[in-house]
Amino acid sequence: MPLAHRYALYLAPPEPWRSVGAQWLGRCADTGALLPPAPDGDPRQRTWTEAPRRYGLHATLKPPFRLRAGCSPTGLDEAVRRLAHSTAPFAVRLQCQSLRGFLAWRLAGDAAEQAPMQALAAEAVRRLDNWRAPPDETELARRRKLPLSASHEAMLERWGYPYVMEQFVFHITLTGTLAGPEQEAALRCIQGFSAPLLGTPMPVRDVSVYVQPGPGAPFVVARHYGFDGSAADGVGAVYLDGTLVR
Repeated sequence: MPLAHRYALYLAPPEPWRSVGAQWLGRCADTGALLPPAPDGDPRQRTWTEAPRRYGLHATLKPPFRLRAGCSPTGLDEAVRRLAHSTAPFAVRLQCQSLRGFLAWRLAGDAAEQAPMQALAAEAVRRLDNWRAPPDETELARRRKLPLSASHEAMLERWGYPYVMEQFVFHITLTGTLAGPEQEAALRCIQGFSAPLLGTPMPVRDVSVYVQPGPGAPFVVARHYGFDGSAADGVGAVYLDGTLVR
C-alpha cells in the first residue's frame, strides 16, 4: 500500500459552492485536474489563487500531518468513518472576509450559530491526534515565521498547529496573501461570484480526507465521508486503502 507524504481532514464544500470555488482556484481537488479561468475574469486571478490552489478548495478541520510510526492509512480511514458517523448534519452561513491577509469564505452569525462547526473541528483535532506524527524542527520553524501569541504557541506544542481548538477560525481560503488595491480587486471578484451562494446556508453533511502524495505535491481528495455512513472516493483513495481510482 502506498503511503502519502501527508494527510489532512478537511471540509469539502458541497455543490454549488464546490464547483464555483474550484473554478475560481483553477483546480479540481477530486481529480487533480487544472481548470481554465473564466474568459471574462481578471487576468491576475491565477496569481491571486496560486497558494490555495495546491491545497484545493477546502476548510481545514485537522491540519495536514504525517502518519505516526506504527499507524496505517486504513486505521485512519476507520477513525474518520467513526467521526463522520457520530456527527449530525447542520448548516452554516458564509461571508467573504479577510483573514491574516488572505481572502476566504468565513462563518457568519453569532457564536451559537457557529457552535456546531467549532465542535466538529475540535472533535476532529482530538479524535485523530493518535495518527499524527509530531512535527519536526523544520515544521515548527515554518509555523513560527509569523509571531505567535502564547495561546497559539500552546496549541502548536500540544496539537502541532497554532490555529486549533479555541484558536480555530473556520475559513475556506480563496486567495494567497494580498494587500491594498490587489486585495480590493480580488474581493470585488469574489463578491461577484459569491453573491448567488451566500444568501443560502451551506449544508454540512460530510468530511473529507485529502492527501499530499509527496513533498510539495498538490493535495487531492482521497475520500469523502458522509455523516449518514456513505463514502465517495477521489483520485487519492489509493493512499487510504489501495483502491486505484482511474
